[in-house]
Amino acid sequence: MANIHHLDPCASPLDYYGSELRRRREEAGLKQGQLGEIVFCTGSLIGQIETTKRVPTREFSERVDAALDADGTFSRLIGLVLRSQLPSWFQPYAELEAKAAYVSTYQAQLVNGLLQTEAYARAVLGVEAPEKLDARLAARMERQRVLAREEPPVLWVVLDEAALYREIGGREVMRNQLAHLLEFRDRPWVDLQVLPFSVGQHAALMGSFTLMRFENDPDIHYADSYDQGHLTANPQVIKERSVGYSRLQAEALSPKNSAALIARVMEDRYGEQDHS
Repeated sequence: MANIHHLDPCASPLDYYGSELRRRREEAGLKQGQLGEIVFCTGSLIGQIETTKRVPTREFSERVDAALDADGTFSRLIGLVLRSQLPSWFQPYAELEAKAAYVSTYQAQLVNGLLQTEAYARAVLGVEAPEKLDARLAARMERQRVLAREEPPVLWVVLDEAALYREIGGREVMRNQLAHLLEFRDRPWVDLQVLPFSVGQHAALMGSFTLMRFENDPDIHYADSYDQGHLTANPQVIKERSVGYSRLQAEALSPKNSAALIARVMEDRYGEQDHS
């Protein structure tokens, strides 16, 4: 008799997903290999997902929904599953980010996660815990779905010029990342400003931070460090950081001039000319 790996569906979103996948597959009278053939993957992958050894993707979930006539069950579950793969200290922020009406963020070293290409994100996340890379990458890409909603949040990003020059993943990855940033020029709910080196000292020398506003809840300030994040709704902190952010916006290049600088760096630093 096969050794059945028993799951506690209450243990985590991933455990629930795996147990539900197994239950519905067995109800349909399909073996793992048979379901794999239908959804264009191996039976081994089906088994790994059912036993939580692999994290499913959104594409996989949509195919399984269709194959098992699951009425969107797995497509609804996948958001929770992927969010659970984020570092535990970051999960509260991701939940709030998904509900925010306005997100204003200053990024000192890296492109904001909502605007990262998959290759750029892979390079950033691959620095540590490579065994969790695929799951963390899928979770980061899932976060970006908030910008594709019918009514997305207003996103305002002030990006330090240093982030344009920090070569993450190599020249080709950086060129594609900067090109991706330029694609947001025509998004009505996204504004991107670059804070140039020429500004010198400024209101965010302590590091990156984010302000989130909600329709019916208090504003939230978020700042992260190496292994933890700090969320607060303290009115005094919100007031001080809001004033600081307004000063950053005033000192940064306009969105139009920021786009021109991004395009210039993309060509001059990461262009296809020979750098040998």
